This record gives sequence, structure tokens and C-alpha cells, in this order.
Amino acid sequence: MPQDAKKWQELEYVIRQVSRIYNFEEIRTPIFEASELFHRGVGDTSDIVKKETYDFEDRGKRMITLRPEGTASIVRSVIENKLYSTSAQPLKVFYYGPMFRYERPQKGRQRQFHQFGAEAIGLKSALVDSEMIAYATTFLLALKIPNVIVKVNSLGDLPSKEAYITALKDYLRPHVKTLCHDCQRRFDENPLRVLDCKIDKDNPVLHKAPKPLDYLTEADRSHFDEVLANLDEMNIKYFIDKNLVRGLDYYTHTVFELETDLESLGAQSTLGGGGRYNSLSETLDGPKLPAVGFAFGMERLLLAIDGLNKKPDTEYIHAFLIALGSVAKTKALAITEMLRHGGLVVEYDYQDRNLKAQFKQAEKYNPMFYLIYGEDEIKDNVVNVKNAKTGEQDRIPLEELYENLVLKIRQYSTGCSDACDGCEEDC
Repeated sequence: MPQDAKKWQELEYVIRQVSRIYNFEEIRTPIFEASELFHRGVGDTSDIVKKETYDFEDRGKRMITLRPEGTASIVRSVIENKLYSTSAQPLKVFYYGPMFRYERPQKGRQRQFHQFGAEAIGLKSALVDSEMIAYATTFLLALKIPNVIVKVNSLGDLPSKEAYITALKDYLRPHVKTLCHDCQRRFDENPLRVLDCKIDKDNPVLHKAPKPLDYLTEADRSHFDEVLANLDEMNIKYFIDKNLVRGLDYYTHTVFELETDLESLGAQSTLGGGGRYNSLSETLDGPKLPAVGFAFGMERLLLAIDGLNKKPDTEYIHAFLIALGSVAKTKALAITEMLRHGGLVVEYDYQDRNLKAQFKQAEKYNPMFYLIYGEDEIKDNVVNVKNAKTGEQDRIPLEELYENLVLKIRQYSTGCSDACDGCEEDC
């Protein structure tokens, strides 16, 4: 709806502003891709591919999938277009758009939802991990979302991750029957997903399970310690969550999530998250391209923002032009276009109504100024400009209308009565 679309526009504005200061450029990928991309990239055993993707056979007998997330598409595009050889390292891109997952719709989660995400591709440096966490937290700071908690963990690179998975399966094997139905399946297919199961979150078996941090190689531990030291240096508050693994198979090394305690979000407090994925490019037959990324769900962010009880901004238009008489009506169209081309938001009455009816119509738009234009104004080549707040009126020559109106709008917005030329006030 139009009133909601304005909230989305404000959110998109913040996305672009924060992305600009971190020097990330926008990339746009197709809404559907070959199904193989997500099966290989996200993982055949992940819950997303196993239960949530929208898969179709097209008329050419090709299997296609509506994108359930953004990272795999971006890495595919980077490989196909050889962006790794033509751009500064790391390649820094962000994306925004609709994603699709076949899951039970609930508050803040729809089957068609929207994500803002970013990827830094090409370097192993822990500095990149830290910058991505800073970028994500700055975005929430710009939205004025309070009490943000950054949860971090490390899975290590593939040798550490594989050693941990082996230890986890050895530990869980005698307790499999105590787990929920999905986790019994995950035990064989994707045991890491058992750790963040919402159903078994209070199961004492999981509380006592081995943790990924205990299986890091010395190099992987050093990488994680450097990430934490960087966060300390930037005064970013974080909490080490030893059970945090994230839901996609491609993650290695650092993983992180951002939460808040706003009541408007209900039980699901996570706003977004991400992590490092050093092997995804090679999984998709590309060169070795270590990378870090994150993503936020827009619908959940809007719920969080709505829960802040902010006073809504009053919507104004700059002016409403009231034309009296058929000749004025025709000329008013040209005046309106002249003002609009100058960047002003101007409306006028499309019907032949009297002065009182047009004022009543104008009030619905909440204009800063009424522009009254009738036979007398045509004869004198002026426009009667009335301040909607004070009722003051001035007859302004038509050729001076735009400049005069811009000045009046500035004064209306700031409350400053000076003419601004040479004015030293910091409006």
C-alpha cells in the first residue's frame, strides 16, 4: 500500500547511504536461476533446499528455482563475468530484492520476502570479516534500532569443520532418538543444523554437545582471535555463542548474527546474520575466492522499526494551485509543470469547482502554500501565494514565482524569517 511503500523507500535509502560509505556497489541478479546453482551452492542437505525452494521445470525441460537467497547467485555472476580479475580486492557488492522460500508464513516471514545483503569477495583477511560485521551493525545503528547484540562464533576452515562434524556425530549417535524428527534426519545429512534447532533448544543433550571452537586448528583460532580483537578495537559489543552455526552449508570460519530485544519482533529476535565462505566459488567450478557476506530480512526490519513507536513524519506537498475559471485552469497546467520541473511537489484541482471546494480538496494534501490564480491574477500576470500555516498572502509576479516559492518553502521549513542572502544562521 502507498503508506507502507514510503517505509520501504526510507529503508532502501538507508541501505544505499550506508553501503556508499563502506564503498559497496549494487549488483542485481536474476530472480530465478538453474536449480543446480542452489543445490550445489546452498547444499542439498540444507533445510532451504530440502524443504523450502520453489523448483519448476520450464518449457525447455530445464529445472529452475526462484532464488531463496542472494549469495550463490552473486558468486555465480562473479565467476561468469570474471569480476575477480577486473576489480580491486576485495570485490565489494550489495544486493536488495525479493527472495522465495516455501515455509509457513508467520509474523515477519513470508514466502516472498525481501533481503538486503552484501558480499566482500577475494581476500582471507580477518579485517574483512570485522568490516562486514561493522557494516551490518552500522546499518542497524542508522535505522536507530536499539539494544543490538552481535553473536559470533567460528566453524574454522574445512579441516576444522570436518573434524568437528565427526566429533559431533560421535557424541549425538547414542542420543539420536531424543531429538525431534527433523534433527534425526539432520543427524545423517547435516548434523550442524541440530545445534540451532528451535524445537530442541532446551534439550540438555545439545547443551553438553561439543562446540566448534574446541576443534579449531591453530591457524583458524588465530583468525578468529584477530576478528574479535578488531571488534574490540572498534568498540563493537559482541557475545561468543558457541552453538551458532548458521543454516547454509557453505559457511566456514567466522559466523555471526545480529539480534535485538524489541517486543514487536515476538519470539524471533534475529534481524540478520552472515559469515565467511571460503570454498563456495570452487564448489561452483570457479577459482579460489575467499569471501564474507551477510543478509537482513526487510520485513523483520520493518517490524523492528514499527516497534520503536516513532512519531510519524507529517507528509507535506509544497503547494496546491487553485485555479478559478476555464482560462486560468488551462494556464495553471503550465504553471504546475514549471514548478514541478524545478523539483517542487505541486498539486491542483482537476475539476471545475468553486474556491471553497478547492480549498477543502487542497487541505487533504497538507500543502505548505496555496497558489490562487484567477482572472485578476491573469490580468496582472501574478499568482497569489498564501501561507497555509500563517494565512499571510503575497501577490508574486509569475516570472518570479519559482524563486520566491523556494525561498518561502525554506523559511516555512526552518522558521527563519530572513531572506537568507548573507544570513549567518545555521538553518
